[in-house]
Amino acid sequence: MTDGVDITADAGGPPPGGYAAARTRLLRQEAPAGPGRRTALARLTDDWLAALFTAGVTGATGRSSRPADPGPDPDPDPPTGQAHAPRRVPRRGAALVAVGGYGRGELSPRSDLDLLLLHDETADPAAVAALADGIWYPVWDLGLALDHSVRTPAQARTTAHGDLRVQLGLLDARHIAGDPSLTTALRTAVLADWRNQAPKRLPELRALGEERTRRHGELQFLLEPDLKEAHGGLRDLTALRAVAASWLADAPREGLAEARTRLLDTRDTLHLATGRATDRLALQEQDQVAAGLGLADADALLRRVYEAARTVAYADEVTWREVGRVLRARSARGRLRGLLPGGRPGRGRAPGTSGDAAERTPLAEGVVVQDGEAVLARAARPRQDPVLPLRAAAAAAQAGLPLSPHAVRRLAAAAGPLPVPWPAEAREQFVTLLGGGPPTVGVWEALEAEGLITRLLPDWERVRCRPQRNAVHRWTVDRHCVETAVRAGALSRRVGRPDLLLVAALLHDIGKGWPGDHSVTGEVIARDVAARIGFGTADTGTVATLVRHHLLLAETATRRDLDDPATVQAVADAVGSPETLGLLHALTEADALATGPAAWSAWRASLVADLVRRATAVLAGEPPRHRDDGGTSAGTTPVQRRLAAEALSAGGPVLTLSPGVPEGAPAVPGGEPEPVGVELHIAVPERAGLLPAAAGVLALHRLTVRSADLRLLEPAAECARAGADGPVLLLSWRVAAEYGSLPDAARLRADLLRALDGSLGIAARLAEREAAHPRRHGVRPPPPRVTVAPAASRHATVLEVRAQDAPGLLHRIGRALEDAKVRLRSAHVSTLGSNAVDAFYLTGTDGAPLSGSRAAEVARAVQNALD
Repeated sequence: MTDGVDITADAGGPPPGGYAAARTRLLRQEAPAGPGRRTALARLTDDWLAALFTAGVTGATGRSSRPADPGPDPDPDPPTGQAHAPRRVPRRGAALVAVGGYGRGELSPRSDLDLLLLHDETADPAAVAALADGIWYPVWDLGLALDHSVRTPAQARTTAHGDLRVQLGLLDARHIAGDPSLTTALRTAVLADWRNQAPKRLPELRALGEERTRRHGELQFLLEPDLKEAHGGLRDLTALRAVAASWLADAPREGLAEARTRLLDTRDTLHLATGRATDRLALQEQDQVAAGLGLADADALLRRVYEAARTVAYADEVTWREVGRVLRARSARGRLRGLLPGGRPGRGRAPGTSGDAAERTPLAEGVVVQDGEAVLARAARPRQDPVLPLRAAAAAAQAGLPLSPHAVRRLAAAAGPLPVPWPAEAREQFVTLLGGGPPTVGVWEALEAEGLITRLLPDWERVRCRPQRNAVHRWTVDRHCVETAVRAGALSRRVGRPDLLLVAALLHDIGKGWPGDHSVTGEVIARDVAARIGFGTADTGTVATLVRHHLLLAETATRRDLDDPATVQAVADAVGSPETLGLLHALTEADALATGPAAWSAWRASLVADLVRRATAVLAGEPPRHRDDGGTSAGTTPVQRRLAAEALSAGGPVLTLSPGVPEGAPAVPGGEPEPVGVELHIAVPERAGLLPAAAGVLALHRLTVRSADLRLLEPAAECARAGADGPVLLLSWRVAAEYGSLPDAARLRADLLRALDGSLGIAARLAEREAAHPRRHGVRPPPPRVTVAPAASRHATVLEVRAQDAPGLLHRIGRALEDAKVRLRSAHVSTLGSNAVDAFYLTGTDGAPLSGSRAAEVARAVQNALD
């Protein structure tokens, strides 16, 4: 027995010792596993089997070793005086055919030999049986696994019709010996059958793959993966070949050949290391297999396997999506033909089918929806728009749509590099992508498949496909980071800076690609990445602190005495502020939830929450940092004072529209990100309904509010110096067009006047538009949260609103406040990615802060309006 192959058996027919010795020499060669060795092994086996076939056809098969009970002689009693006449299969009546993996030439050292003995209807059954015995028994005598069948072409097709796996094997049929016309005719017929039956058979094939995934899992995340059956393995590569053979769809070819080679090389080496026909890469075999492939260690082996599996899994996802699209289009065309007179097909395409006739709906600037995918608009110019990859990805994730592989490929080939630090829009789109919920994962994988992620974040390469040996982890390092960002998005209503939470979640394990404590190393990398994507000094420091201490709360809560004052003081000293503590609390929970079910529990959550409460109490001894306390006159600019005077003089709204901070400009001092879009200033003599009216007009014009500030100028302050005798409301907006160009100021003013006098009908028009074109949501966002901030201001009651950004959101909030009969002293509105984080400073009609019960009543009213 050598390398698992018995070379001592005495096989009949042509002496098999030559094949066994040659096979052993080939598998013992120093050259590593690879396509060359597999091809050589297949050719060697072909030659041996062809010799066996030829000997059987000519009747010179000789003796073959058989099992103990070979069965009765097919003709035991010939007529007296007659010897047994040799029964032979005509050379033109039989063929030996390799199918399945052997048909593809993918012979691993312990692979089965998948063989079909094909014969025509005229062949003598006894002669065919004898020929089969002359081939099968020598294979068994060598200890090789054999999957065999004997059929006519008609029988083969009938069996394939009833068994999808048989049909898949026949798609790879390859002639070895005998009558080549039989093999050619069968191949032609099987391919024709497959293509004709594809609309029925492909859904069956997909169902088989989904069932395999449920049983065997995702190859790219398993510590002991099945190289063949797990999703992303060799079985999926076979399915992709079958889909391509149907002519309905084809897989992305980039990287598939290399992925196939890597998986087959790993299986070859595994067979030689174990001496068994196994596809499971067990932990105890990984070091030996890694050495056999010339790799440093088992981690390098798993990373190599994961990269291949990820390529296959992505191609599998894209291919089946395309198959579904094609089958839906065919079904729609069939229904359309049924509606036409006489069933004649029309000249146009059915609605939703591919091609120029397919509907294209705007999604973002340069991005449209077509056939259920986010694709580039015809007018998109990736070379002139370096933010387009992130904008397209963010729009796709927020809409719950896949990003077209053709669009990603075009972006990878044509999009120019982003300047460093990134412009504000790029950072905003990046945060929006991270906050897209579960659809973010698929969009991220599409970008990664074309190398866009490592182009945007070079440090990501160190954690790509990196295995985690801790059994608690269900994902590789990179996927875990993305999953943590997804989990953090669901917790974004709990924090004041969801953008920092999302970025820290993505980067929290970035240090695992380097030696040493990954939290310490990660802090340095996170600081560099945050600065690269355009955050200011303070925000960069916060992200770095979150990464450095992302394990602090969980480890302290479960491993230290919380009744020891020093424990809580250490946590407070590490985080430094209540805001950072809140972010760290959310990050801790997101990290644990993304790790696996064993990493988070009600008990662990209660311990962490207790620690956070104690640390918050310690930090409360320091002066908390809040926004403006609601004062009405501090910080106004000469432009605002001029507008206030003009508004009072005109007795109506005055507005200006001016460019914002140039794209690509560095962050403003203090760490706050520079704004995006254009500035819109509105001054109006104080009157009810201004906030909902102005916000509604902006929503009707498809203007996205990036930030907004509202303040009331009292007569005793700037208004008096401007010659005014009444209070003026000043609204400063930072807005950006959802897509298309901005409206002019005159049109905005005219619509604002109509909104204030009630003739515009904002609510009805917004509802009508939403009904006609409902917004796509890939995943249900977390519910809005409306809270009263205790002791946030001495002069007003502060109402905080955190919600998913959407057209008309600020309009609904403003209407609810108007209906509650409260006075709005100031407002501070921020849009961070897809999250709205707003604060409203409210008083009663007497100018005093609201009572506790009244504040709670107003909060419920706003909550109900958003729900």
